[in-house]
Amino acid sequence: MMSKLRIAFAVAMVGTLAACHSGVKLDENAGKGGATGAQPNPNDVATVNVDPLNDPNSPLAKRSIYFDFDSYSVKDDYQPLLQQHAQYLKSHPQRHVLIQGNTDERGTSEYNLALGQKRAEAVRRSMSLLGVPDSEMEAVSLGKEKPQATGHDEASWAQNRRADLVYQQ
Repeated sequence: MMSKLRIAFAVAMVGTLAACHSGVKLDENAGKGGATGAQPNPNDVATVNVDPLNDPNSPLAKRSIYFDFDSYSVKDDYQPLLQQHAQYLKSHPQRHVLIQGNTDERGTSEYNLALGQKRAEAVRRSMSLLGVPDSEMEAVSLGKEKPQATGHDEASWAQNRRADLVYQQ
């Protein structure tokens, strides 16, 4: 009985080893001191088109326009950014942008909703002057309801005084 078991075990091992055989032919020149692999052809590399809205290195990755205290004037510093976004929207008419005006926590809810709307409208007007059709933009106010920073100091308040560009299909 023990010899039958040994024979069955041996047959099973041979079968297992045979199943592990791969049909891959080894490189006959391997280990002879030289590189024999084919060099990659730079023309064979696929080009990947990344949407500039999803590219963190693109200027379009910046989508916030910041404002001074109690102000809705778009600073000159933001004109190049707005020009980039306007150019993108003009060349992608299927895309739309929601401009969300925000404020810091100071002031009443009513006042901040009105100021947030003025900020969103100011950005919308700037982009309209740059040639973006009104039908591709919508301006809304979030007031102080969606702060970017939760602190109660000037640095936090400055981060919350903004208009955000939110792209939609």
